[in-house]
Amino acid sequence: MKHIGNLQVPKGATKTNKRVGRGQGSGKGGTSARGHKGQMSRRGASIPAFFEGGQMPLSRRVPKFGFTNHFRTEYQIVNVSRLQELFENNAFEGNEVNKEMLYNLRVIRKKKLPVKILGLGEITSALIVSADAFTETAKSKIESTGGKVIVNG
Repeated sequence: MKHIGNLQVPKGATKTNKRVGRGQGSGKGGTSARGHKGQMSRRGASIPAFFEGGQMPLSRRVPKFGFTNHFRTEYQIVNVSRLQELFENNAFEGNEVNKEMLYNLRVIRKKKLPVKILGLGEITSALIVSADAFTETAKSKIESTGGKVIVNG
């Protein structure tokens, strides 16, 4: 009968640690399986993954070019044709489209990144679209069908 007082670990579940540096009789005495001399035989030795033994590292050998703007706003893009496709499949309740709906329909992947509507494709239904940014073609295509464009904050 199993009680909390006589529980046992299953056989083979635990393993005894290898005791290095405990004399010649242990088979791991002397150099303690670290070899003779050298950096890794020393105590506290660790070599960074990118270290190349003093040779000029690859990250410094390769020429650098280009520029990364850290202040760039990364938009999630949705085309006008995709909005039309979703409307035809009755994905929206009514004719209003917003970021929350697009996220729930898995058109966009992240709630926090801004959404930009692009003008690729055709739209025939009058939709009220609210997004963070619109291209001029997208804006004109949506408004030409009788729809409305709302730019968020």
